[in-house]
Amino acid sequence: MVKKNDLLSFPSGGRAVVIGASGGIGNAIMAQLAASDRFDEVIGLGRLSVPPLDLLSEETIRTAAAGVSEKSAPIRLIVDATGLLSEGRLQPEKSLIQVDAEQMARVLAVNTIGPALLMKHFLPLLPKDGKSLFATLSAKVGSIGDNHLGGWYSYRASKAALNQLVRTASIELRRRQPSAICVALHPGTVDTELSAPFARTGLDVQSPADAAAKLVALMDALSESQSGGFFSADGTELPW
Repeated sequence: MVKKNDLLSFPSGGRAVVIGASGGIGNAIMAQLAASDRFDEVIGLGRLSVPPLDLLSEETIRTAAAGVSEKSAPIRLIVDATGLLSEGRLQPEKSLIQVDAEQMARVLAVNTIGPALLMKHFLPLLPKDGKSLFATLSAKVGSIGDNHLGGWYSYRASKAALNQLVRTASIELRRRQPSAICVALHPGTVDTELSAPFARTGLDVQSPADAAAKLVALMDALSESQSGGFFSADGTELPW
């Protein structure tokens, strides 16, 4: 059952966009937003949507953003629920000896460059007045200050770079759209295809529905003064 959050901090009406809507967390966030009845439309985008959006193709990102902008209702919420941790031979590195240039480039392309292009094309669509928010899913392992275990070179670097992009974009956004918020969010360990191979015994593994409920509640609670921040799903501000 979907835990309803009314999202009262956002002006009624408008639209919400979820990028990566077919993934475990993205799909659960879509359900949360639809249940809230706060938005006139909740739009899901991804490689299988119409139009398709592929993080590795700026043209598809540009086309998807243009299609969303054609309607008159303002876009109040954009959630980037994409990410790459492993696929096939591409696995988190345990040691420097395992760093592979091609595989690192792919992780950075999906986790860093892709979201940067999303911000390039979607942030200008947020309205100048009233609360609006862009949130991208980062990860606590991207925190430099919290790194006590090492390893996972490509994934850690990609998320640390993403956090810097969010911080930098928030400064530019504040000049143009002072009521808009741009944040990086850590969802915790979620029972999805991305994290399943690495969910060790003893970790607090959440269902996608529970993780989405916490993330949506946090988005509702965030204010413009917190734009540019890096937060855990429980609202705790994480170290850079």
